Amino acid sequence: MLDPSLYDALTAAYPPRELFQYLPKVGHKYSLSEKNNPKQYAAWIADHPVWREFHRWIKGRGFVEAVLAALKERGVDTGYKARVPAARRLAKLARNLARGNIDAGQPGLSARFEFSMLPADGGSVIPHTDSPGKVITLVVSMIREGEWDPAFGGGTDVNRPKDPRLYYNELNRQAEFDEMEVLETFPFDPNQAVVFVKTFNSWHSVRPMTGRGSPAMRKTLTINIEADA
Repeated sequence: MLDPSLYDALTAAYPPRELFQYLPKVGHKYSLSEKNNPKQYAAWIADHPVWREFHRWIKGRGFVEAVLAALKERGVDTGYKARVPAARRLAKLARNLARGNIDAGQPGLSARFEFSMLPADGGSVIPHTDSPGKVITLVVSMIREGEWDPAFGGGTDVNRPKDPRLYYNELNRQAEFDEMEVLETFPFDPNQAVVFVKTFNSWHSVRPMTGRGSPAMRKTLTINIEADA
């Protein structure tokens, strides 16, 4: 996914567990993001140049445009465009209002990322489809070679509900693991990304891991590309 030297630098400067917020509502998971412990998140990025530069890249319009283009080349056209800078959006809105049109145009997309940890001992993410505001998600592994034992699990499951009444899930209600049939599992390997588009049936999860007694953590960087409100 990333240049090896950059990947090594990012994994070496991955934040410690004590900065994370525990999120039992979504599974057995820890998160550090703009929404979960935001002060610690902002301070860590500001204090570490490699993450500061990476954050600037993710927040730039070029990143979103590159992801959209890569998907479109592979037949996945979301219909969205990257977010237009605020000054241009305000100018467009002013022009529309002057013409008696309150439509500001189609919302664009912007990106943010979350540091995420799942304990090898029982860590999990409950089956879900993502909230309606999300459009594209990239889950980037943040472990070094030999740091993770594949026997623990940790792969990202693509699911299909056993009950047809769960097929349509635009509003992201959660389900139990035993309500899902696993269609495919993407193993948790170093320096890779699992990329998917949010749909009404984009069910995915991480099943409870089996590293009983292990202190290892499944570390990832979850990049969310979202529609502007």
